[in-house]
Amino acid sequence: MLSDALMDPSSLLARLLDRLQAPFALASRVYVSWVFLKSGYLKLSDWDSTLALFEYEYRVPLLTPQLAAIAGTAGELVFPTLLILGLFGRISALGLQAVNVLAVVSYAHVLYQEGFAAAVGQHYLWGFILLVLTFYGPGVWSLDHWLNHKRRGRA
Repeated sequence: MLSDALMDPSSLLARLLDRLQAPFALASRVYVSWVFLKSGYLKLSDWDSTLALFEYEYRVPLLTPQLAAIAGTAGELVFPTLLILGLFGRISALGLQAVNVLAVVSYAHVLYQEGFAAAVGQHYLWGFILLVLTFYGPGVWSLDHWLNHKRRGRA
């Protein structure tokens, strides 16, 4: 005879969802990171165009166009790499969140025009995913988890 715990649908669902937390966190990290990695690689592959964009198109506050181009490109390459690995996961998610917010701020004159709702919606989606990763961490399939587990084993 099946136990009460097996008969309870909410208990079954909770156990299934618990088992899917690690792959879901990894998929979230890879999905949001891939977007920024592609953008960073594109900027790096044509640096003259990148500098021109930061000089004439993007309106990054407080930074010179050259410094904004370097910082933006570095942020789009470093933070996603760390986030995929789950190394400094929460800090990496926050750093990538800052890159995302700065992208929206510096391109707001375009993103908030009529017809660009889907583009700004993408940034909101990425921001939400990054907030979830910031609050809940990168999950058990991460270098952070592995290093913490290894450190606790030595203590």
